[in-house]
Amino acid sequence: MKKKLIELKNICKAFDGEQILSNVDLYINDHEFITLLGPSGCGKTTTLRIIGGFETPDVGDVYFNGERINDVPPHKRPVNTVFQKYALFPHLNVYDNIAFGLKLAKVNKDEIRARVSKMLELVNLRGFEKRNVNLLSGGQQQRVAIARALINEPQVLLLDEPLGALDLKLRKDMQVEMKNIQTKTGITFIYVTHDQEEALSMSDTVVVMANGKIQQIGSPTDIYNEPINAFVADFIGESNILDGVMLKDFSVRFAGHIFSCLDGGFAQGEAVDVVIRPEDVDVVPVERGMLSGKVTSVTFKGVHYEIIVDIKGFKWMIQTTDYVAPEAEIGVYIEPDAIHIMKKSEYSNMFGDYSTFSEEMEHLSDVTEDEEE
Repeated sequence: MKKKLIELKNICKAFDGEQILSNVDLYINDHEFITLLGPSGCGKTTTLRIIGGFETPDVGDVYFNGERINDVPPHKRPVNTVFQKYALFPHLNVYDNIAFGLKLAKVNKDEIRARVSKMLELVNLRGFEKRNVNLLSGGQQQRVAIARALINEPQVLLLDEPLGALDLKLRKDMQVEMKNIQTKTGITFIYVTHDQEEALSMSDTVVVMANGKIQQIGSPTDIYNEPINAFVADFIGESNILDGVMLKDFSVRFAGHIFSCLDGGFAQGEAVDVVIRPEDVDVVPVERGMLSGKVTSVTFKGVHYEIIVDIKGFKWMIQTTDYVAPEAEIGVYIEPDAIHIMKKSEYSNMFGDYSTFSEEMEHLSDVTEDEEE
């Protein structure tokens, strides 16, 4: 039985008249790895800061083990925080950085030595005790910061974009490390990121946020396979999102064709959003296709090819292990379980067509992403 540890009820927060959080309700279980995921400015860091006590909600309450803690200052909450900027003490070596909190608490030297040794083992830094922290790699500094935060044995560790400054390979290594550390310690991790892969690979629960509101809460597989609206479908991985009409249960029309699907419970004739993941589309000869179109671009991605196909003016993304030539006419075949139906939302018609898609645009949006709130 999962035990509810933290609860946010009806949290609202504005800065300079701009609403950052609107009626956020969320509970976090003990021993859970939960990730707040969303684009810059969505409110995820503000939510984390409210849990840590660094911000006070304008409206709503924060509960810890059933007790309201709105007025409890950060240092009296059973939480510790690891920021993207690790804030290590440059004049102290690895051992003294990790031991800092225990020395402050007047813990005796033998216990400090034992606990630091345990932490060094946990974060794979045994033998680095006397090393100057300025001579460590980014990943090693990150581990020291985590060890320093965990040595006081908080019930909750708050992590604000902690891998943001690391290069891609190191980030992937650290994602595995983080999950291992959380599993071994059993401490509740509340993690903030705008990186979808990071969220999916590490979390027990993902909370997708946009415009100060929670869009969806679920396991990584639920969020990926059953997105609730066009924003979530687009933000978590690549998605073709088309306008459709439910003809009846398990039957939907889109792109001028009637398809069988596995969804029901919609009104007859209801306008819906249809999501099809690029890896779920089969490329077939034109005569065998349910739809057909012309290939406008082909990009080799190592494991698969990413192709953009113009089907009746709508640009689809398809991922396939088979090479397809640019300008080729192809057919596409879509199985019923590849089709996911969503209700129309405020995000409908904002995403899902790849007519403006390019790697350069994606990269630019990463580079120009503003600092979180």
